[in-house]
Amino acid sequence: MLVKAFGGAIYGIDALIVEIEVDVGGTFGYSIVGLPDNAVKESRERVLTAIKNNKYNYPKGKIVINLAPADLKKEGSAYDLPIAIGILGASGQIPAEPIAQYLIMGELSLDGTLRPIKGALPIAIEARKRKFKGFILPKENAEEAAVVDNLDVIPVSNLYEAVEFLRGNLKITPVEYNTRYLFEKEQGVFPYDFSDVKGQETVKRALEVAAAGGHNILMIGPPGAGKTMLAKRLPTIMPPLSLYEALETTKIYSVAGRLNKKGLISQRPFRSPHHTISDVALIGGGTYPRPGEISLAHNGVLFLDELPEFKRSVLEVLRQPLEERKVTISRARISVEYPANFLFVASMNPCPCGNFNHPDKKCVCSPGAIQRYLGKISEPLLDRIDIHIEVTPIKFEQRVSNIKSESSEEIRKRVIKARELQQERFKEYKHIHSNAMMPPAMVQKICTTDADGQLLLKIAMEKLGLSARAYDKILKVSRTIADLAGEENIKSHHIAEAIQYRTLDKDYWNRNK
Repeated sequence: MLVKAFGGAIYGIDALIVEIEVDVGGTFGYSIVGLPDNAVKESRERVLTAIKNNKYNYPKGKIVINLAPADLKKEGSAYDLPIAIGILGASGQIPAEPIAQYLIMGELSLDGTLRPIKGALPIAIEARKRKFKGFILPKENAEEAAVVDNLDVIPVSNLYEAVEFLRGNLKITPVEYNTRYLFEKEQGVFPYDFSDVKGQETVKRALEVAAAGGHNILMIGPPGAGKTMLAKRLPTIMPPLSLYEALETTKIYSVAGRLNKKGLISQRPFRSPHHTISDVALIGGGTYPRPGEISLAHNGVLFLDELPEFKRSVLEVLRQPLEERKVTISRARISVEYPANFLFVASMNPCPCGNFNHPDKKCVCSPGAIQRYLGKISEPLLDRIDIHIEVTPIKFEQRVSNIKSESSEEIRKRVIKARELQQERFKEYKHIHSNAMMPPAMVQKICTTDADGQLLLKIAMEKLGLSARAYDKILKVSRTIADLAGEENIKSHHIAEAIQYRTLDKDYWNRNK
């Protein structure tokens, strides 16, 4: 007897429906076809043992399983449950009609208990598109899949519950998830706040500009100046995630298996990988491609602390994603694309000992050592960072001062207002949401300035030897500064502030040559 069950395969951050055809009959044997990987091939022993341990009959005839489409690689252990259901259906122990109405996924233990799967959210989205009645999956993934409306999400703990539900002997209430209510409830809760930071007003201003326009930023200063502390608070002043952005981010975490039972990610991600990370772990990839840190930071912040300590090869692979805001992973059989639209934040010491240009401590590094240290960051990468700001240690009087610093909520209001201006400006452009995303042709059209501003730009280009990319960056940052001020046109003082944020890297390079 032939029975068809349905599962899903992850392709990038989207899903494809996999048809699991099971035929039982003929002589004894077992074969599985359709480009299964080793984990899928090994499902035979898990399925056989789980069926027997739950007191169901394992058929004695030959079992043939086909995973279609046959030219798509099937990987992972999540096909255990649909294969088991298909075998029980083909042997007449479950009616075939309800099996075809549901998409089924789950990894089986030997006792029939179900373990969670990766990619439940994109699979649920595809199940709704294909008009399935519901999605049967492990309980741990239920809230994640329940984000999708108009789809019955049936949580099961083991094989027995799944079988008895399909037989009609067990009623299971579909999981409901009030997406909008819970999303809005969790958005404003942060463990950090800018009110905790004493002093550093210049750096706070630079971070406000970065958040308002989506600009990449580099902080350079001695250890203990507060670079990491400031970076961790950046998400608190960024605009809240839209529901679309939250869904897109949640899909990435779902595919990577990083949701930890959360239904929907409601806050912008903050990723801070260690400097020993490999280029594959940062960008994504592997034998079977998975999202890397830059995709996990999508719609949020990627923070690289101690930037020169990262391997040169790791830093150089960042250049293309910083420009294109996506990354493509190509393999012999598959090519997948992951979104990577993140705000890049980096910090570094000014020299190996960390005390170069320190107001109180003496630097013990030789000019050659400083040059080699700074030379670990290539100029093409620096060109892709819009804002460079120096962070100096605060004085004792500032540290013990009772003057209350501005809160994240106050700064965030100005950032949101500036972003609203940008959304109105770019409403006709589908893929542009902030000033930092403007292509060069649009920069020339939108970021016009007066004669004084043009003169400042000319002097900066000539004296600092800035590249054409740096010229565009200055104009984009100037546009954001003007937006924060509520100004329709870019004025010379906006240009002056933006140039100030571009000179730091050149100052350091020139002072150490």
